[in-house]
Amino acid sequence: MDKDLLIYEMKKKGLNVSELCAKIGISKSAFYRKCNGKTEFKLDEIKKIKEVLSLDSVTPIFFAGEVS
Repeated sequence: MDKDLLIYEMKKKGLNVSELCAKIGISKSAFYRKCNGKTEFKLDEIKKIKEVLSLDSVTPIFFAGEVS
């Protein structure tokens, strides 16, 4: 998960963490746990983030990484 890219996209839309969390229905502490790799974003949360941020694709944020 690319936390920096997610934060960048949030800033582009003028949203802070509290606002995004309210829109997708999770707490700020849950958001930070997910961003820091302690837990994972659920599919419905990823879909909501895509919608709220008006993203064409969430792949670079949530599914980037090298596959060997």
